[in-house]
Amino acid sequence: MLVLSSPSGAGKTTLSRLLLAQDSRITMSVSVTTRKPRPGEVEGTDYYFTDVDGFRHMRDTGALLEHATVFGNLYGTPRKPVEDALAHGRDVLFDIDWQGTQQLEESDGAKDDLVKVFILPPSAAALEERLRGRGQDADDVVHQRMAKASDEISHYDAYDYILINEDVEKSLVKLKAILQAERLRRRRLTGLAHFVNTLRAGL
Repeated sequence: MLVLSSPSGAGKTTLSRLLLAQDSRITMSVSVTTRKPRPGEVEGTDYYFTDVDGFRHMRDTGALLEHATVFGNLYGTPRKPVEDALAHGRDVLFDIDWQGTQQLEESDGAKDDLVKVFILPPSAAALEERLRGRGQDADDVVHQRMAKASDEISHYDAYDYILINEDVEKSLVKLKAILQAERLRRRRLTGLAHFVNTLRAGL
């Protein structure tokens, strides 16, 4: 379970898409949200869009691994698709904030399987420029996001790895290195004991 978190505009969505395009062994966890779709967003690919009542039903029946309120909208991770992917030996990528990451860490059996990466912008000016460059948010929303970024960044020390995203391609190389190293941890190599025993028997 590979978590990417960052303040809005720092690049986690771009890095997520690039990683998914280049690594067939990882699948995206698609969040459910009560916010309205942005231009170009596709139901079931970018998000599952629902109303407040539908979201609360999922939350109250245990169908969400984590959930949070961000800018007045509800976000959460549906449990079943994640558990199905893990059961089939696939890694799962999460694009969630620090609140959701904390809840994932506290959920049953998730802590040992969780790898947490926080993405920082190279500067406050670069973050504001990226937010304005998207052309999707009004000035007051950009100011809201900048104000919230300071709080989000304060949680960096709860993460295993930090990437300062000055250059997307370089950050992607580092992210892929993190993923590969975590896949090679002894506890994640299923069948290793059998392989080692067979190897030793042949010596």
